[in-house]
Amino acid sequence: MNSKKKRVGIIFGGKSAEHEISLLSARNVIEAIDKDKYDVVLIGIDKTGKWYLNEDSKFLLNENDPSKIKLEHSEEELALIPGEYGKQMVSLNSDKSIGNIDVAFPILHGTFGEDGTVQGLLKLSEIPFVGADVLGSAIGMDKDVMKRLLRDSGINVPDFLVYNKYSYGKTTPEEIINKLGLPLFLKPANMGSSVGISKAHDLEEFKIAVDEAFKFDNKIIIEESISGREIECSVLGNEEPIASLPGEIHPTHEFYDYEAKYMDENGATFEIPAKLSKEITEKIRFMACESFKILCCEGMARVDFFLTEKEEIYVNEINTIPGFTKISMYPKMWEATGIPYSELISRLIELAVERFERDKKLKTSFF
Repeated sequence: MNSKKKRVGIIFGGKSAEHEISLLSARNVIEAIDKDKYDVVLIGIDKTGKWYLNEDSKFLLNENDPSKIKLEHSEEELALIPGEYGKQMVSLNSDKSIGNIDVAFPILHGTFGEDGTVQGLLKLSEIPFVGADVLGSAIGMDKDVMKRLLRDSGINVPDFLVYNKYSYGKTTPEEIINKLGLPLFLKPANMGSSVGISKAHDLEEFKIAVDEAFKFDNKIIIEESISGREIECSVLGNEEPIASLPGEIHPTHEFYDYEAKYMDENGATFEIPAKLSKEITEKIRFMACESFKILCCEGMARVDFFLTEKEEIYVNEINTIPGFTKISMYPKMWEATGIPYSELISRLIELAVERFERDKKLKTSFF
């Protein structure tokens, strides 16, 4: 092994409903990462939250079937323990350190991974990690907080209402529909990959959609439907982020739901770059970077937009750990902008190290 190589721990799987998407993303990152620059350590997290050291030759079962893909459990369980550098990663089988990780690359979509939980553990362990810090991750995962911050900063977002089970019991579906109209989107506040999201066209669908959203979170967001084109834009950087050329999604389903994204190979077509005027392209790129900064993001994010016939631009949401599957928009938009997949991964790792070195200079004691 080349001693100059950085040891990159790729963390994937996790407890969220997006476990399988994480496995698909991880497989592609592992295939694309520059092996001449990095030694890869595979850290798989199963659906119960246990961490395992995996071998790259056999860490997935049914890897070519998104509906059946699974993490293959290894015999070596891991724990990440804050403490002395180089000894944070410990084998529970032998109670011995298995060496240091120079950089962690979390590819954990959804709760228990994209929401600041794993980022907090890595920060306590003094391990540089790719993507947003604790605050940016938490904000990006919570659609309620995200949309309020954007709205209050002057960024257009669809009109929305937020309820927990207590507050929802104090209103009626009819009151909500009167305020926002039909159709409506109903979403768990903390979830991604369109899990738990429904589009309601009438009162009966609305009631079913509320029940579905509450299965995944204790807080739900109910949002007006914006009729328009679905545009996405990738962002890369720390304090001075840059935006890719935008891409457009053309769903063949009524909206870009979980099945369209991952199960149906004909669920959508993609146009990268999107056919937009130069003025609209630059507006979207600017709004993507502004949203990234407003929401305290660093490293990477994908910002999703609606573009109406009147050329009104709305931010739908931000994803702080966007998909890295073969059909995922984040790497594809950067490829169209001039940054190939392997180089993109290297840049993300470099940004993680830059931020870690920057933050190390901060004082942690008054004296």
